[in-house]
Amino acid sequence: MEIRQLFDPESSTYSYLLWDPASKEAALIDSVKEQVDRDEKLIRELGLKLKWLLETHIHADHITGAGELRARFDKQPKVAVHRASQSHCADRLLDDGDELKLGDESIQVLYTPGHTDTDISYRIDGAVFTGDTLLIRGSGRTDFQSGDAGKAYDSITGKLFTLPDATRVYPGHDYNGLTVSTIGEEKRTNPRLAKGREAYIALMNAMDLPKPKRIDEAVPGNLRCGS
Repeated sequence: MEIRQLFDPESSTYSYLLWDPASKEAALIDSVKEQVDRDEKLIRELGLKLKWLLETHIHADHITGAGELRARFDKQPKVAVHRASQSHCADRLLDDGDELKLGDESIQVLYTPGHTDTDISYRIDGAVFTGDTLLIRGSGRTDFQSGDAGKAYDSITGKLFTLPDATRVYPGHDYNGLTVSTIGEEKRTNPRLAKGREAYIALMNAMDLPKPKRIDEAVPGNLRCGS
């Protein structure tokens, strides 16, 4: 599977374009509405057939470009998000263990709640796209949108950390200029997870973070696929 990592500087969001080289079928993970022109241009330049527009969760910091991209590509790509979102605009509501095909390649859906109750990680051969569940040397906040620090710890340690150590970790955000890690690296060096479950819960529950600037428009906007 080919991977192209894309960045939105305003929200520090990574989007990921994946494609099967043989069939040219592609998926775009976590598109950003302000970057739709860039993404459309790249997909057309590469001669790809956009099949899936995937969300790792209902975002609070940016509005997805999925609905607009679906329209620009003549409604051929399907928008997909986890079932817990109760989205009425998505073409497919995903469950843990689902598989999405790109030619002969597949994307496995891993339900990894905790940051919100809608979080998905997407696994392909050799890599996992963790959204806000697992960041490089960090993890997503758990203080809104049905977040739960205990569930987040269990998702990371009980599901993501059971993947092979060499699995590349592609996060949904980074604020320190880092682009990729591995499961083994995060198991060894992620400071939030080093002291066990109760310490992680206490740490996350003690965070006094400002409300995301765009949450009031982003959450309802993302429940409408960005429209």
